[in-house]
Amino acid sequence: MRLYLYIFSMFLGVVLTVHLSMNGKVGVVLNNARVGNMLFWCIGAAMAILIGLSGWQAGALNGLKQVNPILLTAGAMGASLVFAIAWLIPQIGAGPFTLTLLMGQIISAMFLSHFGLLGSPVQPVSLKGIVGALIMVGGVVLATF
Repeated sequence: MRLYLYIFSMFLGVVLTVHLSMNGKVGVVLNNARVGNMLFWCIGAAMAILIGLSGWQAGALNGLKQVNPILLTAGAMGASLVFAIAWLIPQIGAGPFTLTLLMGQIISAMFLSHFGLLGSPVQPVSLKGIVGALIMVGGVVLATF
């Protein structure tokens, strides 16, 4: 097992919660979540360009013709997701939001892994996995309500 990858994933969960809460706070301060998100995405786009260019190689986009156009909607999904999150966190709080977000992630991740969708290695759902997910969902319910 590559423990460091799991620790890094947990760290990214912390970063995600903090960054989404920061984005929500900008929307509250501006009294306009949409404008706050627009700023967030403009800064994010500039950073994505810098990160992308740092690994640029000749022909980096040659395989673009083989990418299913539906997959490229992930950018729109991400922007819509963060807009919704920036609105939700000030409404229900970072804790309840993150816990319920996690619940949705657990359920959908198990589905994607079970069927090996979107490049996920196949990891069939087991009774142990279902029990673990139910315990986590129960924890979310207890911690949120």
